[in-house]
Amino acid sequence: MKYNMKAILLGVAASTMMAGSLAAETIIIGHFGNPTPMQLLSASDDLKTATGWDIEWRKFAAGTDVIAAMASGDVVLSELGSSPLAIAASQGVDLQLIAYSDVIGKAESLIAHDGSGIESVADLKGKRIAVPVGSTAHYSLMGALQHEGIAEGDVTIISMPPDQIAASWDQGVIDAAWIWQPVQSEILKSGKLIVGADQTAEWGFPTFDGWVVNKKWGAEHKAEVVAFLKAIDKVNGAYLANPASWTADAPEVKTIAAATGADPAQVPAILEGFTFLPMATQISDTWLGGAAATIKGTAEFLKAAGRVDTVADDYSGFVDAEYATEAAK
Repeated sequence: MKYNMKAILLGVAASTMMAGSLAAETIIIGHFGNPTPMQLLSASDDLKTATGWDIEWRKFAAGTDVIAAMASGDVVLSELGSSPLAIAASQGVDLQLIAYSDVIGKAESLIAHDGSGIESVADLKGKRIAVPVGSTAHYSLMGALQHEGIAEGDVTIISMPPDQIAASWDQGVIDAAWIWQPVQSEILKSGKLIVGADQTAEWGFPTFDGWVVNKKWGAEHKAEVVAFLKAIDKVNGAYLANPASWTADAPEVKTIAAATGADPAQVPAILEGFTFLPMATQISDTWLGGAAATIKGTAEFLKAAGRVDTVADDYSGFVDAEYATEAAK
């Protein structure tokens, strides 16, 4: 589906009261580099029209890096996975979930190396598994192990960032990896997908990437943050309106591939591994309305696994649906 990005963003800008009236503020926006519609914004300066910001897009390898950047105040708006979000909230980091970037399905999966002897989760016992520790992929891995009744001590978990997993894949260091795109597609060339985060979600371990904002800063920049979410909603909506048209030759796919380093031929299948929620859906009780309970459930699992020390009684202070509610109008 072809659409005019500038027209979309100019329309978003018209809904704000600050377009061009103030000196541009430089904002660092954190993201994971996933090949998703959001990258159409990271590849264009047009988002400045919608928000009035000078934008620096900073790619993070894992949620633990996002937590550190937000705790230091260096980053005030970022993508963050659901399990790192539960860790950050349990540690009292000053942030709030304001929207969902995506719901993770097969875009994060367990890939077994050819010749490893791994044909199912049950075969992981005694194997070496690489994963970015503290990430949503790590949470899914722990959930899969628990579901199968395998103790964490019965496997060797090796903490690796995505690029190191890709570099180490054929060196005999690891037997399997739970990782996201585009590294997942690279290692699948000599591996096999065993189980995805869509399945572990059905087992009771859901994962998502959310947009989080520093609470104080967000309150001071509400109109701009709402404009940002409107722009996110527009590009996601363009994909959802006709996903079949986003082929390897589509200009949108080529732009996403160039922005992320993914192979354009792989991007359509990668997109299918995520679920993108319209903002009007996000503000329902199922999603943002139930997010505090989801975060608490994740934190309780992480505490039982020894990943966090304490679980708060209430996580509602770490969710603010007001931004998405305004963006959905």
